[in-house]
Amino acid sequence: MAQNGVSFGYLLPTREIVMAQEKPDFEQVITLAERAEALSFDSVWVGDSILARPRLEALSTLATIASRTKRVKLGTAVLLPALRNPVVLANEVANLDMMSQGRIILGIGIASKSAAIEKEFSACGVSFAHRVSIFEEGVTLLRRLWTEPEVTHSGRHFQLDQVRLGLKPAQQGGVPLWMAGTVDAARLRMLRIGDGWFPNPASAQVFTEGWDRIQELAKETGADAEKLHRCVYTTLNINDDEAQADREMREFIEGYYGAPYEAMARSQSICSGSPQRCADWIKEFIAAGAQTMVIRFGGPDQSGQLERCAKEVLPRARSC
Repeated sequence: MAQNGVSFGYLLPTREIVMAQEKPDFEQVITLAERAEALSFDSVWVGDSILARPRLEALSTLATIASRTKRVKLGTAVLLPALRNPVVLANEVANLDMMSQGRIILGIGIASKSAAIEKEFSACGVSFAHRVSIFEEGVTLLRRLWTEPEVTHSGRHFQLDQVRLGLKPAQQGGVPLWMAGTVDAARLRMLRIGDGWFPNPASAQVFTEGWDRIQELAKETGADAEKLHRCVYTTLNINDDEAQADREMREFIEGYYGAPYEAMARSQSICSGSPQRCADWIKEFIAAGAQTMVIRFGGPDQSGQLERCAKEVLPRARSC
């Protein structure tokens, strides 16, 4: 953990190595995770997609990383629980938490609206139109299965009759569930059933406005906003040649999302430039109350970016 109480995570390139159009180099991802731990990152993270944005499968990848690391937290950024049966998912995640000795965090989301993601849901036999209610009911069941000796449930999407989960997470109360939330309905859901807030805000000001609104909603509903761990997901390209950093970031974002860079930059946390510029960017979020920063690198040299971040950016960011 950083001296100022803020932790730093690294998002592994589990999609990028699949996008390379060669046989995915799984060992590269494991090596990067091991190196992140050696460089004193506090956590490593993987994304999730089955068809829409093909990548290494999240939970099995984390299982391998768990066997090759000792200290770092292991998280998803973010998993789509609606694509999995909650009983199966609860069992898999409990097993993973046991294997890692209580190091798992689940960043979870409902999935954005796009033709590719709608097709993914259809292929997995899940109603895209009902994904929000499936998400809420499934996540509620995850928590119950992890903490109750027996679960009986008759809901809109799932029916359980005296289900006893044989495996329980190592973490008391179950695995932490961190959620994004940019509209009030999502924020209220997070206050009801979440443990953390996990946005990808375009600026520290946007982050501040979102947190202020969460606190307002908590007061209105009697919920406890302070129970939520505040984590920011951001994308960096670190280079003293700022023009090159900008070019690499543009190529990365447009290749990753298949959308214009300008549109994505208006809705996501993106910074490219010198180590000092990237550190200042991170420090703005820390000053606004971020407790964890999960960093993705927008460029081809993942290893080099990881090293520069650890040695030139994080020391500056930790000095705030």
